[in-house]
Amino acid sequence: MSGKRLSLFAVALLAACAGESPDRIAADSLSRDLQRVPVDSSAVLNDPAPVPEPAKPVATKPKPKPAPKPAPAPAPAPAPAPLVLSSGTVITTAVDQEIHSRVNKAGEMVTTTVSSDVTDSRGRVVIPAGSRVTMTITEIHESENKGDKTGKLTLTPTEVAIAGRSYPIVASADALDRQLQDRKTNAGDVAKVGAGAAAGAIVGRVVGGNTKGAVIGGIIGGAVGTQRAIETQDRDVVVPAGSRVQLTLQSGLTI
Repeated sequence: MSGKRLSLFAVALLAACAGESPDRIAADSLSRDLQRVPVDSSAVLNDPAPVPEPAKPVATKPKPKPAPKPAPAPAPAPAPAPLVLSSGTVITTAVDQEIHSRVNKAGEMVTTTVSSDVTDSRGRVVIPAGSRVTMTITEIHESENKGDKTGKLTLTPTEVAIAGRSYPIVASADALDRQLQDRKTNAGDVAKVGAGAAAGAIVGRVVGGNTKGAVIGGIIGGAVGTQRAIETQDRDVVVPAGSRVQLTLQSGLTI
């Protein structure tokens, strides 16, 4: 209340200085107070709207990476060059079963086994060791005299089996370990001895003119016949099992 009085006093003083009456000044002041609109303390202040917080980013699952495209299939490898053996190639084999001129006949088949790998000019194995070669006995005959050192045996290779497949071949074959085995004296050999003795007896009778000469001639003739039988005694051609048989290609072989 004292504050209001001080205000009125100040207004009156100013009015006095300005030449207006104190009553009018007081009336104007009161009029202004009455016209002042009371303030509603319950009214909501017009504060600025709150700034919304920025929306938090929504966590999203990372997209799965696309599966890598399959690598293109590699180009097929070029077909390997064929395996070739040239004419003149030597193949060492071993005979699988004994060949005997008294047992085996021409036209029969025999087999040999390759003893070591046979390679081409590039060192690639064409015929591995253990491969089987089939041959035909085209000629076989015992030795009939001492001048015949080998008898007769001709083997003709016809095919070679490699990894279960057979390939025809053209080749010659040489049995390196063939042998000659003497046969026991047979009827033919005895006949040769008898013929020699008879011839000796005839010669002794003619020369000596008596029985004694015939006996001596018979002994000499028998000795000659025996020698003749030995010289002409049959000897069998034998190639023991496991013996070496060497083949030589007469034309190329392609696998």
